[in-house]
Amino acid sequence: MDQTDQTTHFGFRDVPLGEKQTLVNDVFHSVAQRYDLMNDLMSAGLHRVWKDIMINTLNPPKSAAPFALLDVAGGTGDISFRAARKAGAGFHATVCDINGDMLEVGRQRALKQYLEDKVSFVEGNAEKLAFPDRSFDAYTIAFGIRNVPQIELALAEAYRVLKHGGRFLCLEFSTVEVPGLDKLYDLFSFNVIPQLGRAVTGDAESYRYLVESIRQFPRPNAFAEMISAAGFSRVSWQTLSGGIVALHSGWRL
Repeated sequence: MDQTDQTTHFGFRDVPLGEKQTLVNDVFHSVAQRYDLMNDLMSAGLHRVWKDIMINTLNPPKSAAPFALLDVAGGTGDISFRAARKAGAGFHATVCDINGDMLEVGRQRALKQYLEDKVSFVEGNAEKLAFPDRSFDAYTIAFGIRNVPQIELALAEAYRVLKHGGRFLCLEFSTVEVPGLDKLYDLFSFNVIPQLGRAVTGDAESYRYLVESIRQFPRPNAFAEMISAAGFSRVSWQTLSGGIVALHSGWRL
């Protein structure tokens, strides 16, 4: 069956599989310049805490030993910059994102933070990475994997490009676990976030899609099974902020 016969979800809509990537690209072209500001507004700054937890879990070496990080869907550089500031002289991050507008924002931020030697930016597709087998010590993806049309392909590629002993870390929105908080979270997500998007970026629909895409993403145990099916060992996850997000981990052993 080719992609013209298959469907997938784009938010709450069913769309042909081959069209989803273009639709996702349009979302991020639209919001790239205000993406980081919107993250602060939508999460009340909590995304910074979640990302810090991800980097503390990664724990890049502080020595001069070489350490190569691949940060997929990391366009504006948040994860890579955090890792670079925490790591030693041997660290280098490659940000790979399918959206050129997001990458350009990241490049400008790298220059402003004097991290252009530590972080490089490459346009590429998570489902078909243009990197050799076993070429990275770690793979991170934060709030990006739910936008990938074929998640299984992205996970297989993550496994392929990691060295033996390499670590996969994925930070993604999840399912709220706290009674009462789930209703408040839905109210905020579906009523406030699109209006914030309209006010800040001039685009409510893109943020309506992003909210809907969270509800379509697999629950943590189901996603963990997908990570294991891709070949990863010692797969685990932890939920943060009452289940608003989950941090998944796996190892190529």
